Amino acid sequence: MMNSGVCPFGYGAQPATVAAPKLNALAASDEEASAEKIEARAKVTPDSIVAVETTSAGGDTYYSDYLQVDKLLSCQQMRSRQIGKPAHDEMLFIVVHQVYELWFKQILHELDHAIALFAQNPVPEKDIAQIYHTLARIVSIEKLLVEQIEIIETLSPLDFLDFRDLLYPASGFQSWQFRLIENKLGMMSDKRVRFMHKAYHTQLSDEHATVVQEAEAQDSLFAAVERWLERIPFLEDLEAGFSFWDEYKKSAGAIYDEEKQKIISNSEPGEMRDVQLQEWASGKKSFFALLDESAHEDMRVKGQRRLSFKATQAALLITLYRDEPVLSLPWNCLNALIDIDNGMQHWRHRHSMMAHRMIGTKVGTGGSSGYYYLRATLQRGRIFDDISNLSTYLLPKRALPSLPPVIRAKMNFVFAVGHSPCPNPSQHSSNSGSAQGSTGQ
Repeated sequence: MMNSGVCPFGYGAQPATVAAPKLNALAASDEEASAEKIEARAKVTPDSIVAVETTSAGGDTYYSDYLQVDKLLSCQQMRSRQIGKPAHDEMLFIVVHQVYELWFKQILHELDHAIALFAQNPVPEKDIAQIYHTLARIVSIEKLLVEQIEIIETLSPLDFLDFRDLLYPASGFQSWQFRLIENKLGMMSDKRVRFMHKAYHTQLSDEHATVVQEAEAQDSLFAAVERWLERIPFLEDLEAGFSFWDEYKKSAGAIYDEEKQKIISNSEPGEMRDVQLQEWASGKKSFFALLDESAHEDMRVKGQRRLSFKATQAALLITLYRDEPVLSLPWNCLNALIDIDNGMQHWRHRHSMMAHRMIGTKVGTGGSSGYYYLRATLQRGRIFDDISNLSTYLLPKRALPSLPPVIRAKMNFVFAVGHSPCPNPSQHSSNSGSAQGSTGQ
């Protein structure tokens, strides 16, 4: 296991079962010269720089001390240089992977914030905007992670061979922060691709394995979002005699009836029409089977769906009526969750393509099947698939069930611009002021 005072190399610490070479053994030439420069500037050693004050003698905050730049710049310890055969491109390899870990840390920081906000019961309406902002930031970071692959691809496969053998048995698989991100998003352990027929945490140090395993038992973003969706109002209003699900199924049925009529009107009697009508009947049956709660729960048991039936209903309501003022931000949040999922998949895909380019079909330094392992993770890495799949159940706006005035008023705003508060909900204007309804249940 690596010393706690030493910066990690690449994606993380060595497994506890592997005798990892010490990374803090400095070469007597360049490393000592670098240490002298650090001492001249900060009067500390890399190991003791943690205790450096972030203010100067005059009490002012100093840039380098605040960011601990000297400590940060002391972390790039090239293995090739330590054995007296420096490989120029190893510095790029180390820096790129360390920057990845810094961004992973920021994503974890944002995830913890989003989970905490979603976990409130009720969620204050003002926090919905903060949640969206946090999720959107994660999406932006993911885009940067993908773009960063272009930098490491400036390292040619041949030049990589100059130091690749020095990395054994370290592997990007050992990035405990990335595993923690997956767990906090809501990755289920049975969806993971097993690494060398073993659980993923067996490749981590004891300390890191404990961290990621504890996260499995803690609240995830998926779980917090599901509970929030289940509390969304507007699905049913007994006073108004309105049931969103009943009205939705009626509208969907009408759409299917229209499609049947088009088939009959646009084709001649015969085998072709019969085939089209059979496909139409099969599609309708499948569609409405998935709208049945018992069928939905059966699919959950089989692992074909994950989001609860009520949460799925609420997510569909939000998506269909996204133009209603109080549902606009919740819809943006749902979209951001899809974007986070897509961003993770995009990163996995680009990572696998980069690995294929760099090492072909060779075994990875950590012992995995390399490219083939990374490609397999693409099939199981999605968390919010049920939200992405809502597009299957969208209806044209012209076919959406009409909302009763009392529900539309609750989705509207309390104050009309240029008007005094209106005591009659049915007379509320659609002009924006302050939201009357609330999704922060």
